Amino acid sequence: MAKIYKNLINGKYVASSSGKTYKNINPANTSDVVGIFPLSEVSDVNKAVDAAKKAYQIWKRVPAPQRGEIIRKATEILIARKEELARIMTREMGKVLKETRGDVQEAIDTGLYAAGEGRRMFSFTVPSELKNKMAFVIRRPMGVWGVISPWNFPMAIPSWKIFPALLCGNTIVCKPATDTPASAGEFVDALHQAGVPDGVVNIVYGSGSKVGEALINHPGIAGITFTGSSQIGKRIAEVCGKTLKRCSLELGGKNAEIVMADADLDLALDGVLWGAFGTTGQRCTATSRLILHEKIHDKFVNMLKKRTEALKIGDGLDEKNQVGPCVSEAQRQSVHSYVQIGLQEGAKLLCGGKPLKTGKNAKGFFYAPTIFTNVTPEMRIAKEEIFGPVLSVLKVKNLAQAIKVLNNTQYGLSSSIYTKNVNDSFRAIEDIEAGITYINAPTIGAECHLPFGGVKETGNGHREGGWTVFEIFSELKTVYVDYSGALQKAQIDTWD
Repeated sequence: MAKIYKNLINGKYVASSSGKTYKNINPANTSDVVGIFPLSEVSDVNKAVDAAKKAYQIWKRVPAPQRGEIIRKATEILIARKEELARIMTREMGKVLKETRGDVQEAIDTGLYAAGEGRRMFSFTVPSELKNKMAFVIRRPMGVWGVISPWNFPMAIPSWKIFPALLCGNTIVCKPATDTPASAGEFVDALHQAGVPDGVVNIVYGSGSKVGEALINHPGIAGITFTGSSQIGKRIAEVCGKTLKRCSLELGGKNAEIVMADADLDLALDGVLWGAFGTTGQRCTATSRLILHEKIHDKFVNMLKKRTEALKIGDGLDEKNQVGPCVSEAQRQSVHSYVQIGLQEGAKLLCGGKPLKTGKNAKGFFYAPTIFTNVTPEMRIAKEEIFGPVLSVLKVKNLAQAIKVLNNTQYGLSSSIYTKNVNDSFRAIEDIEAGITYINAPTIGAECHLPFGGVKETGNGHREGGWTVFEIFSELKTVYVDYSGALQKAQIDTWD
């Protein structure tokens, strides 16, 4: 029987004010209902924000090491439930168990990292220009943060946002993606069980048009953190800009892997298969373009076709499968529309290019891993984010052309180059327009203790992960302590 989930507001699990619900279904098997979730209203958001505002007055005064201790306890709950949570995530999102275990593990790693930062929260102490005066900087919390999380990493990405926001002393109202609400709900429940005070963490389920819009427009919200499409990100930035509300945006990507003539081709092949078809291509860091040096182009394409056609596609709960379904029928249709665009543009379909609707895959939203060759840099399939198992292959003559082709998009999240030439590696590091560059590794695989984010329309400059995430969720306060006993004037008094 499907589990019934409720909003968590002020420490209590409650139904939405509308009383309406929706079903969360398994994209690999539509007869499997993962859970029943509230369709919340603006009034539910208002209640959650009110609770978070009241709780903030208490939570901000809890010492950061104590906040870290609660985060550590929540992380221990995630550790104990890792396999259970991974299976829930596979059922609601579709990606294979190896990947959902990794998703939960990333939340665990992020929690352990954040808990440790509770005893550091580093800032700066610097010398004053005047005698008998000290100068230092501290971090202060901001208030209530709205967290709007995506469906492709339904526990890892909420952890990137919620753990550091809490550690900084903020309170939270979370709106998870409607396609994958269970993982976020279980994550928030772990914090609730760990002893987070009532109202500090709230979760409100529902649509972006109602819950999301209410959250970004609410005057009681100090900041919004969002991961998703650039189109929605621009809308959020526009609304937040009207009241100068802080917003942190992690948006789209059109990532490319470059393979030079001197590369280890077997290694590069493993990388592009994982980067392009891991998570069924539904990652903002997915390898959507493959840029091949002309000397190895034909050989590599033949290798790639053979390996791609051998991938095992099916229900992610079966550990023999390597590629799961698209998250929804709407997403599958979006992917297929781009395949049609590629054909119309004159690209050559090497393999795939069709929904899989028969046999063991008849009840799910499966799509065959797809490769296009003869792709040119100005084609839409080479420039626009597809967010599915579709790879565009482009041919180049040299490194300079490869980097020019890679940079030829509105996005700049992740990038990759395979080469044994150290000079080419460092040229790529310097000239590629992206927030992340991998050398001899695929475009996916970010680690939680390092900054994550991109340039251009991939975001608005913030970096989640590592030490930089705490800059998002805190305000800097500069403190001057003058113990001279006399009036001193900076920039005016001379040094005696």
